[in-house]
Amino acid sequence: MRKNNKGGGRINSDVQRVISHVIEFEIKDPRVNSLVSVTRVDVTNDLKECKCYISVLSTTGDAESTIEGLNSARGFVRKRLAESLNLRNTPEIEFIHDKSIEYGVEMSKKIDDVMSRENSEPNTDVEE
Repeated sequence: MRKNNKGGGRINSDVQRVISHVIEFEIKDPRVNSLVSVTRVDVTNDLKECKCYISVLSTTGDAESTIEGLNSARGFVRKRLAESLNLRNTPEIEFIHDKSIEYGVEMSKKIDDVMSRENSEPNTDVEE
């Protein structure tokens, strides 16, 4: 899916803003976790498709159920998107679980573990 050329950044950011607001304040599905972030939105040039990358701060099972809840509310989100933005076409939305934030947190923990081990080991390289 290519990014939009002229004005595409504006369309992507507007769609991301609206979808974030709808998820946070308007979806009442209990499967949708409250700690959800829309990390990125890619809308095609013809405005017919939209990939919406979702990050969920919780366990793996919660992330799967959140994506299921969002997929079941896809029509509602699309309707609210059409009402909020005046676009030539309202894109079909595909929610995708984005694991990049989880990966970053995991790598940060590993770096902290390595650094704490290095600091706690006695220094044997000291010259006298």
